[in-house]
Amino acid sequence: MATPDAEQPAPTEPARWRDLDMLLSRPGNLVAASFDPSPTLRDQLGSIVEVLVVGAGGLGCELLKDLALSGFKKLHVIDMDTIDVSNLNRQFLFRVQDVGKSKAEVAAKRVMERVSGVNIEPHFCRIEDKEIEFYSQFHIIVLGLDSIEARSYINSVACGFLEYDSNDNPLEETVKPMVDGGTEGFKGHARVIIPGTTPCFECNIWLFPPQVKFPLCTLAETPRTAAHCIEYAHLIKWDEIHPGKPFDADDAEHMQWIYSEALKRAELFGISGVTYSLTQGVVKNIIPAIASTNAIISAACALEAFKLFSGCSKNVSNYLTYNGLEGTHIKVTEFVRDKDCLVCGPGTLIELDTSSTLAEFIKMLEEHPKLRISKASVTHEGNNLYMQSPEVLEQMTRPNLSVPMFELLKEAPYTTVHATGMAENNGKKVSSLRKLRVAFKGTEASKMDISESS
Repeated sequence: MATPDAEQPAPTEPARWRDLDMLLSRPGNLVAASFDPSPTLRDQLGSIVEVLVVGAGGLGCELLKDLALSGFKKLHVIDMDTIDVSNLNRQFLFRVQDVGKSKAEVAAKRVMERVSGVNIEPHFCRIEDKEIEFYSQFHIIVLGLDSIEARSYINSVACGFLEYDSNDNPLEETVKPMVDGGTEGFKGHARVIIPGTTPCFECNIWLFPPQVKFPLCTLAETPRTAAHCIEYAHLIKWDEIHPGKPFDADDAEHMQWIYSEALKRAELFGISGVTYSLTQGVVKNIIPAIASTNAIISAACALEAFKLFSGCSKNVSNYLTYNGLEGTHIKVTEFVRDKDCLVCGPGTLIELDTSSTLAEFIKMLEEHPKLRISKASVTHEGNNLYMQSPEVLEQMTRPNLSVPMFELLKEAPYTTVHATGMAENNGKKVSSLRKLRVAFKGTEASKMDISESS
């Protein structure tokens, strides 16, 4: 009998692609208007479409495998995490000897070993570490994340490429579709986001329940659960013992300290249930993951990505939910896009005097009631007008702060700029990208029929 780690032989070519090629070779009643059945369509899909997978955890591993087996050959994967022993029960691309290594690098290597012809480029870094232009090369972005903040950031980046014509209709060549998957226990979702057409992540952010927060008085005086003890060590004790030292949830020593303090607290109040894995879950807000749910949601996401670019069938419209807690329940709900969305809409209108400088514009972004962007970096048509970091770019672009925006924007009466900075999202300050429509008073733009006011 083969051991669990034994690698099984890969299917031979072309048997692996038989069903896929059959699907792409036949017409049907549910195909997209642009679908042109052809036995060579799979090869065209693999040679042209570039896909970015964000996240290489439980869902990300499944996505890489499913996308590679769906004919996509140009894949990238980005993830900042390293492999932990606790990942091995469901993140099937990893082995014991991989513990401590980059998830993105190991996952890419394993899939390329099993699927011939596919090329996966790993990126072991934070999503914010990449320049915005990095994301412009991809035809589609597939999300396998467990963080609202990370989803929100990628959503703002993808929607930032979207441009509108004079009638506020999205320009097709600027649309960067996304497929977002998420799981929690026996539940999951898969949705298709086509910026400017379907709701983006921010349009429906209310779908995500608020995170559980414990009153500090309960943590400090009357803890009743293991989670209370952990949060006491995390939110109160750490600052008492380590004043001025920021807590790093990805630092194993920091996490071990929290676990030890939580145990002491639990023993003091006669509370059981504090474990290291629970400590990680509470501090990092880790949601339970089940391998079968990941596999089902990943398959749905990969299928939607495949349909988007092959046209072999119509896409789901636009939010699929799965519940396997009691039997199997799958439902599709069509949500409506928020036309006034700050992220996927035409952009927030900012009216400026022709004499307003870049420094004054950045100050306006901090005070704008809809934006509240602090420490903003500003770009226009791919050019850096001002960058807060790194230091070398800040020094290079600092002289622009005293230059009128009208001059920096080449005296265009009406144009679009992008601002990246810190903005409040779900009660937290997170990195955000916003698209802004800039109109100058007293120019042709003042005569335009612009529906949104500043």
